Amino acid sequence: MAAAAGQRRGTAAAPLALALGLLAVAQVCGDQNQEAVFLREFTLIRRESLHDDFISDLLNTHKTEDLSSRTARSEEDQDSLWDAWGSWSECSRTCGGGASYSLRRCLSSKTCEGRNIRYRTCSNVDCPPEAGDFRAQQCSAHNDVKYQGQFYEWLPISNDPDNPCSLKCQARGAPLVVELAPKVLDGTRCYTESLDMCISGLCQVVGCDRQLGSTVKEDNCGVCNGDGSTCRLVRGQYKSQLSANKLDDTVVAIPYGSRQVRLVLKGPDHLYLETKTLQGVKSENSLSSTGSFLMDNTSIDFQKFPDKEILRISGPLSADFTVKIRYAGAADSSVQFIFYQPIIHRWRETDFFPCSASCGGGYQLTSAECFDQRSNRVVADQYCHYYPENIKPKPKLQECNLDPCPASDGYKQIMPYDLYHPLPRWESTPWTACSSSCGGGIQSRSVSCVEEDIQGHISPVEEWKCMYTPKMPVVQPCNIFDCPKWLAQEWSPCTVTCGQGLRYRVVLCIDHRGMHTGGCSPKTKPHIKEECIVPTPCYKPKEKLPVEAKLPWYKQAQELEEGLVVSEEPSFIPEAWSTCSVTCGVGSQVRLVKCQVLLSFSQSVADLPIDECEGPKPVSQRACYSGPCSGEAAEYTPEETDMLYGSLQEFDELYDWEYEGFTECSESCGGGVQEAVVTCLNKQTRETAEETLCVTSRRPPQLLKACSLDPCPPRWEIGNWSTCSLTCGVGLQTRDVFCSHLLSRETNETVILADELCNKPKPPFVQACNRFDCPPSWYPTEWQECSKTCGGGVQKRDTFCKQHLADGSLLELPEAFCDTPRPFTQQDCKNEDCPSEWLLSDWTQCSVSCGEGTQSRNAICRKMLRTGESVIINSSLCPALPFSSLIRPCALGTCARHSRPAHKQSPHIMAVKKIYIQIRKQKKLHFIVGGYAYLLPKTSIILRCPTRRFRKSVISWEKDDKRLVSSAHITIAPYGYMKIHRLKPSDTGTYTCTAGPAREHFVIKLIGSNKKIIAGQPAGIREEEAIRKASLNEALRTQDKHINGILFNGSKAEKRGHLADYSNWYDEIVSRLLQQRGWPGENLESWEAQDSTERNTSSEEDQSQSQEYNLPFTMVTEQKSLDDIIRNLSQQPEELKDGYTDQLVVQLARGVFRSHLEHQGSVLKASRRRTDSASLEYPLHRHVSGFTSSVRTSSAEAFLPTPVDLANGLRRPHQKPAILRKISAAQQLSASEVVTHLGQTVVLASGTLSVLLHCEAVGNPKPTISWAKNGEEVKYNDRMLLQPDDSLQILAPVEADVGFYACNASNALGSDSVSIAVTLAGKPLIKASRATVINTESPAVTVDIGSTVKTIQKANVTISCQVAGVPEAEVTWFKNKVKLPSAHHMPDGLLLITNVSLSDQGLYSCKAANLRGEVTESSQLLVLEPPRPLPYLEDLTAVLSSAGTSTRSVLTSPLGTKMTVSPGTSVLIGCAVDGHPAPNITWLYSGQPLSLRHRLLAAGRILQILNVSDAPDGEFSCLAQNEAGSLTQKTSLAIQEYQWSVDKLMACSASCGHKGMQLPQLRCLLDGAEVNLSHCKEKPKPALQPIACNRKDCPSRWMVTSWSPCTRSCGGGIQMRRVTCQRLTAKGSSIPMSNEACAQMSKRPVDTQNCNRQPCVEWGASSWGQCNGPCIGPRLAVQHRQIFCQTKDGTSVSLDQCSALPRPLSTQNCWTDACGVHWRVSLWTVCTATCGNYGFQSRRVDCVHVRTNKPVLEHHCSWRPRPANWQRCNITPCENIECRDTTRYCEKVKQLKLCQLTPFKSRCCGTCGKV
Repeated sequence: MAAAAGQRRGTAAAPLALALGLLAVAQVCGDQNQEAVFLREFTLIRRESLHDDFISDLLNTHKTEDLSSRTARSEEDQDSLWDAWGSWSECSRTCGGGASYSLRRCLSSKTCEGRNIRYRTCSNVDCPPEAGDFRAQQCSAHNDVKYQGQFYEWLPISNDPDNPCSLKCQARGAPLVVELAPKVLDGTRCYTESLDMCISGLCQVVGCDRQLGSTVKEDNCGVCNGDGSTCRLVRGQYKSQLSANKLDDTVVAIPYGSRQVRLVLKGPDHLYLETKTLQGVKSENSLSSTGSFLMDNTSIDFQKFPDKEILRISGPLSADFTVKIRYAGAADSSVQFIFYQPIIHRWRETDFFPCSASCGGGYQLTSAECFDQRSNRVVADQYCHYYPENIKPKPKLQECNLDPCPASDGYKQIMPYDLYHPLPRWESTPWTACSSSCGGGIQSRSVSCVEEDIQGHISPVEEWKCMYTPKMPVVQPCNIFDCPKWLAQEWSPCTVTCGQGLRYRVVLCIDHRGMHTGGCSPKTKPHIKEECIVPTPCYKPKEKLPVEAKLPWYKQAQELEEGLVVSEEPSFIPEAWSTCSVTCGVGSQVRLVKCQVLLSFSQSVADLPIDECEGPKPVSQRACYSGPCSGEAAEYTPEETDMLYGSLQEFDELYDWEYEGFTECSESCGGGVQEAVVTCLNKQTRETAEETLCVTSRRPPQLLKACSLDPCPPRWEIGNWSTCSLTCGVGLQTRDVFCSHLLSRETNETVILADELCNKPKPPFVQACNRFDCPPSWYPTEWQECSKTCGGGVQKRDTFCKQHLADGSLLELPEAFCDTPRPFTQQDCKNEDCPSEWLLSDWTQCSVSCGEGTQSRNAICRKMLRTGESVIINSSLCPALPFSSLIRPCALGTCARHSRPAHKQSPHIMAVKKIYIQIRKQKKLHFIVGGYAYLLPKTSIILRCPTRRFRKSVISWEKDDKRLVSSAHITIAPYGYMKIHRLKPSDTGTYTCTAGPAREHFVIKLIGSNKKIIAGQPAGIREEEAIRKASLNEALRTQDKHINGILFNGSKAEKRGHLADYSNWYDEIVSRLLQQRGWPGENLESWEAQDSTERNTSSEEDQSQSQEYNLPFTMVTEQKSLDDIIRNLSQQPEELKDGYTDQLVVQLARGVFRSHLEHQGSVLKASRRRTDSASLEYPLHRHVSGFTSSVRTSSAEAFLPTPVDLANGLRRPHQKPAILRKISAAQQLSASEVVTHLGQTVVLASGTLSVLLHCEAVGNPKPTISWAKNGEEVKYNDRMLLQPDDSLQILAPVEADVGFYACNASNALGSDSVSIAVTLAGKPLIKASRATVINTESPAVTVDIGSTVKTIQKANVTISCQVAGVPEAEVTWFKNKVKLPSAHHMPDGLLLITNVSLSDQGLYSCKAANLRGEVTESSQLLVLEPPRPLPYLEDLTAVLSSAGTSTRSVLTSPLGTKMTVSPGTSVLIGCAVDGHPAPNITWLYSGQPLSLRHRLLAAGRILQILNVSDAPDGEFSCLAQNEAGSLTQKTSLAIQEYQWSVDKLMACSASCGHKGMQLPQLRCLLDGAEVNLSHCKEKPKPALQPIACNRKDCPSRWMVTSWSPCTRSCGGGIQMRRVTCQRLTAKGSSIPMSNEACAQMSKRPVDTQNCNRQPCVEWGASSWGQCNGPCIGPRLAVQHRQIFCQTKDGTSVSLDQCSALPRPLSTQNCWTDACGVHWRVSLWTVCTATCGNYGFQSRRVDCVHVRTNKPVLEHHCSWRPRPANWQRCNITPCENIECRDTTRYCEKVKQLKLCQLTPFKSRCCGTCGKV
């Protein structure tokens, strides 16, 4: 076994080759030994499996096999001695359908019954086209085996009828056919067109399900075991129609997937094919020859014969085929075609929808969708409706989520179907009345599927929703008891004792219970009287008629017959009675009775056959009495009366009156009446006869009885359905349904009752409507978020083409289905402007090529507007930009000559940041790098660069970024310094010392003889110096952000920002410092002259004697001092900066000299030069006396004139007040005393005893100082003190002292105010104002929060919200309580509203919040718009329309208008102005208020002058005023009259002859100008006298008469006229002239012309069509015919040519039996309520044919009103009934507290009523 296993593992060959090899071996053995046996069991066994042991075992079947290698045996196999089946072998084929086998072994030495091998199909997938035929592969396997000594190429022989499973092959190119194998491989098809396969040499049946032995076949649609419903048979015929310009035509288009296509063409023409694949690839085949070929993977069989062509395609088609015909002969061709077309749109059931409830039991259902099998997508339902074979599957319903709901909430969650309702249920209407009252009948009812919602409303739904329970029966038998029968009693004795008389009997109607009742047929009633003969003879004359049991009425009443009128229904119309046949006595009268109908379209009466009229025909003969004959009296004896009535009885003896039961009760409840029915009966037949046959005078009296006395129960009242909520899809209709009760039938008074009082189910008040698919339309989604949060951006959304279907679902369709334009999918965002931001440029290159340097970049303040545009704005509107954002260090590779070990520290230059000012000439000065030097010309300087960790010999120097080398003027020493000999203007600049990566600068500038700095701009002081050369004001505003601080009672230092040093600022300050009066060294001319021959000296020999402190006339100060000046200047208003700069410069000069004196004093002490104080101070005082005299102790006094100034005659100019802003830190004199300046915030602590607020102001005249707290004047007391220097001191401050203190400085020129905040550590404070600011001119306005601002449009409004608080408060702005984005905010709590418009109006609020609380203040912004003129006034048009057209109107204008009016008229003057707020209008006349009669209309905008004569001269003006300004508009009225003028003549009416006349021209003038004649219509017209003109002889001319009538009315005729030459004289006579006289003047007119050339036409009509139009009456319809216009020879022409002729009728009424219809009504159903106001009953109304009595379509009866099919009933009050619940959810309703709602209260009456 192991060897066998190894052999199996080592061998691997294809199954086909192995099997073929075995076949070849078997074939050879067969040739050598005829007794060899073919082992069919081996045909599918792989060679590696056929080891010797197994082959021997199979042949001998007696060797024992290891049972563990087999599968377990079943009990059946064990009983039958068979081993278990082995595993299935590999498939004989990998595709196209093969076979696999399984073996079993017989375990007994006896013979086992059955087979030891079984088969099954496998690999049932189609092979690729390139795989080839399986039988052909087997033949080709023998190509390399010699047959009869030579090789052949073998081709398969298929469809052998005798032995289809043998391998027969034919040699290519030879007639040799050989059976190469007795059987083909398993899985080979028996026949090419069949699925049957050969297995073990036998042909086995294979069904389309690919199973052996299966007989299942494909249907015509190609569906296995299908029913043919997936395709439809298409059959048709095409006939060619030759055309000169048409060479081919389309026969039929056969779609993709069609099968069994067959076309037969008969005729000379030719077929050809065009195809188009699903991918759009097109191809064509001309079908030029007979044969089979492949086209788009579809096999086509084409046969071409001389007289016909046949095309067959078995299919399915893999493309769309179009069969076309190409015309080839003169004869016509016909094509018959037939094929099966697939139904590509089929219904597909969806999955179950979500459950209607999440717990507690719900239901879920499926739906159906239309699926396109060709494109594999869902399409609209109408595609599936197109095929009648497609039946939409009914949705399935199943229960779901049956687990009880959790007890926590006690209420189940409802899914979107509805709010809590049970499953749909069947509900039925009451049974109809039985069709038969007895003897067995049927009754019916309607059963519908309904749903109940949370409010108890019941609405109908589709029936499939209730299919989970059986539907209730709709028909049942009824009244199956026997019908009542007539029961006759015994006859009474005869009424006479002799001769002939009458006898009577009682006849009763007995029902099945033996009770006497009604309901028996009158026609079958036995007669109740009959003649009887008594055999005893009588001795008096015999009577003609039997004696009646009751006396007759002897007095006959005159019969009055009601005249009948013909109608649109066929009816009997009797004519008038003829005169009596006799003139006296009893005679007869006759009349004609016709069946007539009124024709509606012609309003004429037509006679019909008698049988067309329904109902009994009126009598046409009657008796008459004409009075007594021969003048006899009217009185009769009894005998004569007997004779008279005897003659009448001959006519009336057959008919008599009888009672026949009662009519139905007039009311079903509440009391009604029944009337006894009196009928005229034929005494012999007992049939009902015409009432005219009975004697009217004998008619019994009317008999009435009461009925239906029970009160009416409540009933349902139903209103009309509302309009549908949707036009398509699934909409809803509602109606009013309420329970009512009829109180009084007489007054018809009803009351509304609770729904529970109506017994029957409440009719539905909601129903579905418009349940049909909507047309596809676009459904856009919600807009997405904007692509930007501010500054424009776009929003996007998706739009889908969808369709609302009738089942409520929404189907998504391709975009091509929506015809309307697609909605926009992108729009601009309407967001706010972005906050201001810095736009930074790229970094510059590093300032050095090696070592450490710097990089810089520019910054621009930018703002993105809401429109997406970017604007550059003031840099102050951007947030503070750190210095590091513009400058950053950079490091390049280490410089080669200065390379040092990496572990050592970098070099350092010990720079000195000072500013040097030379005030007197010196030969030589020494400086250290790092500062600024303002020097005098011709001074030599030595500039040192002290360094650490760097060799001085390698220090390099640069000037303005250019390398310096030694020269005669500049010496570069190797000891770390440089020397410049005798400075000149070209030496100004920036000198840079470089020590490795370290760099320091020194700026040198020269002072001229006029004490001004010589022009020259330093360059190269780092890249940042060039960036910062902006305007001073811009820089100061930027720095202002860094110097605001909060004073914490000495606990914290003042917060300071970094102040960069700017050389141009230093230049300004130094220039002012040099201009100060008393500055030492003013007279330097003598010193200049004495040093003309100075020479250079070496730096080394002067080094020990030229230290900084040896320069008595070179002033030195720290750069920080100038930085403080610049920072202080940033806090001052623009108007104070010049003056305040001078003050600060004075303070600087004083500090510089004080420092210098102190320094000199220390130097003198060190050198032990002891002198007295006078000798020491004298020289110093000598130098500075002039300067110190101008330096005052108080900085404010620097602006006041000194005695020296007054002595010099100096006069300061007038100046409005200005308060000095200081940013110095508060002085804390002690732990409990605080002194501060304005602009700070003071935070009170628990130990603070005093607060001193300084306020310094300047101005000329001197301003007056006053203090205010929170906008109110400070009231001074023992705690609130005003100091002599105008400072405010607060002693023992308390919480009430917290607030904003404002220092107000004012003089005659103006005022100024600055605030300081005093607060506690807690809730913040806001400085608020309650002022109203009105701005009508300024382009910008700034107010404090709390103010009311009224400003013009396009102004910039800044609202200041000054906040103080500790901790520091955060400011938030709101507009109309909506938070504003930060884009509107500015630093320091400012809100800027730019370019104000009306949309900016509103309430702006500032909220300051910190950890201790928040506070809010608001300002109202009102936008003013001054009055402006408008081009029109709408109110004026309205007033004019009501005043009439005669009223004149004019509009005023700023330049003035003018209108001329007539005296005494009324005028409307309009003042068309606009403004905000709406301006007040004042009318003036000549600049004065109006005093004449007038009216003001339209709120004063229209002035009506009642009589313009009251204002002869002057100007009307309207003054429009509002808070923003005023506007005056004016107009002038000129009063002038209109008058007629006749100063001109009209043109002469003739140029010659005797009739020429001229009339004066009538004109209407106003002030000499012609105007419209309507203005003068009220003036009397002057008399106009005509004037003769042009009275002279006329020249000769042709005269013509009128044309004669045309000789023919149509078809062409001739007209003639007379032409003569005449001359008209001035007297009016006409003189004949020769034709030559006229010919000279003009051409002779023609005297003959053609006429009526149009063809002769007439109306023609076709024969009348069938009488099948709409019914318009009983048996009356409409028929049509065609009307056309034609010539006499029958040629059709346009209808317009016959328009002058009377047009024949194209429609007429006609008789048709189809219109013999009428409405048939059934009995009313039982009332839905027994009482109340809402009971109703219905009946069936059908349109039925008169003869057949079968229903027809209702539109046939539409010519008659349709009878009502429902009515109210049982409208009677209901008795009170018990209040009970009508739904099982009432406990939940009560738990949810829904009892207060009417729907729940009525449904849960019992539960909600419990306390």
